[in-house]
Amino acid sequence: MTDAALSGPVTAAIPDRPRTRSGARVWAWLAIGIATLVSIPLMAVFANLLAPSDGVWIHLASTVLPRYVANTLWLALGVGLGTLVIGTAAAWLVTMYRFPGWRVFEWALLLPLAAPGYVMAYAYADFLQFVGPVQTALRAGMGWSRGDYWFPEIRSVGGAAFVLTLAAYPYVYLLARAAFLSQSVCVLEVSRTLGCGQWRMFFRVALPLARPSLVAGVALALMETLAEFGAVQHFGIDTFTTGIYRTWFAMGTPVAAAQLSALLVTCVAVLVVVERWSRGQARFHHTTPRYRRLPVQRLGMAGSVVAILVCALPILLGFFVPGGVLLQMAMTGGDPLFGPQFLGFARNSLLLGAMAAVLVVSVAVVLAYAARLAPGPAVRTAVRLATLGYAMPGAVIAVGILIAFGAFDSALDAWARRTLGLSTGLLFSGTAFALLMAYLVRFLAVAFNAAESSLARVTPHIDQASRVLGQGPRGTLWRVHLPMLRGGLLTGALLVFVDVMKELPATLIVRPFDFDTLAIRAYRLASDERLAESSTASLAIVVAGILPVMLLSRAIGRARPGA
Repeated sequence: MTDAALSGPVTAAIPDRPRTRSGARVWAWLAIGIATLVSIPLMAVFANLLAPSDGVWIHLASTVLPRYVANTLWLALGVGLGTLVIGTAAAWLVTMYRFPGWRVFEWALLLPLAAPGYVMAYAYADFLQFVGPVQTALRAGMGWSRGDYWFPEIRSVGGAAFVLTLAAYPYVYLLARAAFLSQSVCVLEVSRTLGCGQWRMFFRVALPLARPSLVAGVALALMETLAEFGAVQHFGIDTFTTGIYRTWFAMGTPVAAAQLSALLVTCVAVLVVVERWSRGQARFHHTTPRYRRLPVQRLGMAGSVVAILVCALPILLGFFVPGGVLLQMAMTGGDPLFGPQFLGFARNSLLLGAMAAVLVVSVAVVLAYAARLAPGPAVRTAVRLATLGYAMPGAVIAVGILIAFGAFDSALDAWARRTLGLSTGLLFSGTAFALLMAYLVRFLAVAFNAAESSLARVTPHIDQASRVLGQGPRGTLWRVHLPMLRGGLLTGALLVFVDVMKELPATLIVRPFDFDTLAIRAYRLASDERLAESSTASLAIVVAGILPVMLLSRAIGRARPGA
């Protein structure tokens, strides 16, 4: 009787397999549905690829398109090389060497990530222009006047590449540092026994092994460069992003804007595919799960000076110089609307950031959990499609959102007129819902990576134990996984929050009428050359991004297995 009594509850607690499989199928279909919804803007863009543009495309191709292509290519080349050199060198130094201040540089090298590229552009435009403090001091100290000296023009492709390199090198730095932290000590030691010094070991062993991470970091930097609107617009440089905006709003031709967007996305996709193809059958993972402490080296006086200069210059030029310029302008001038109306801009930015963070992280958790429960090809393809938005500039996503929602609103209005005799107007276009949808498409990859990496650290035995105790997939996620994923999800939410605060082109195009944010306020004032007044909103955006950057650096420091 005792055995029967004991066996009864245990047997009842074990869930049957058909119900578990059915729950997994539900999550798989949910992931596929979300991916389809998120992919609508991209499909809307490519749907207009072969549509007639009433001669506008021919006009663009014969006039401004060659300039768009040339400027975009030169800008991408400059930023790609600059971020690769700065990010890789800094990551190698703080990972493999010990010198005064290396612990500070570990997290301080990520500080420029808190400042949007257009904010840096506003600061450097004021700092380096003819009437700025640098050239004014040179003329006063050397007795020069206009025409007596040469000074590099900041409002140029080279100036934009300089500014965007300082804003984007942290993407390469953080991924390169994570790669160097997880490298094999055995491989490094074998290279030393074969006669490789520190430099040869870096170039011939560590650098090739870190290639996927370096390429991913450069790709992120290039995507941010291609998506940049405020900086290139302020510097007067014609790129694909500014061309898309002008074609839509100035020329009033959504089809031509969509075709430009499709061309830009195609170029990005081709670059990614070519890089993957160039790897061939090469593999970059470790063949053993055993990790030992990295063999770091303490630098002497000369080496320490060089390392400090290499690490300090990007921080100085990428954060403290523009931050100091903005702070000085905000204290001496600042936004004339600072007060209740400025607080309205800040409230809109914070509200959008918070709502987008909750929405994007929630969707990311669903996708990551569906991929865990049903890791089939359909779900994997759906996840890849859903997270493709980060490779698209905000202007491209905005065009797709407006085309898709505009078509839906028009169809709904026509149906209501036909059947009900009334007009529904625009229910979704130009609303906060459309703007949140744009943020979801743009930043889902950021939150998904955080959710997936956190979920991967949860052993499958915990899922099995939860099912034995009577919990289905939904109960396991809510009662078991979410409490364990709290730290990773918080990091993802903070990153999405900061990205939304910084996002300019999508907000500028999709936002509701008379709905301004800090980014829109800074852009409008800077566009009118009221740089001192735009400094208040720009500085507020930078301050909001510092805390997530520090949390991100802390997470990277724990990236090495066994740390």
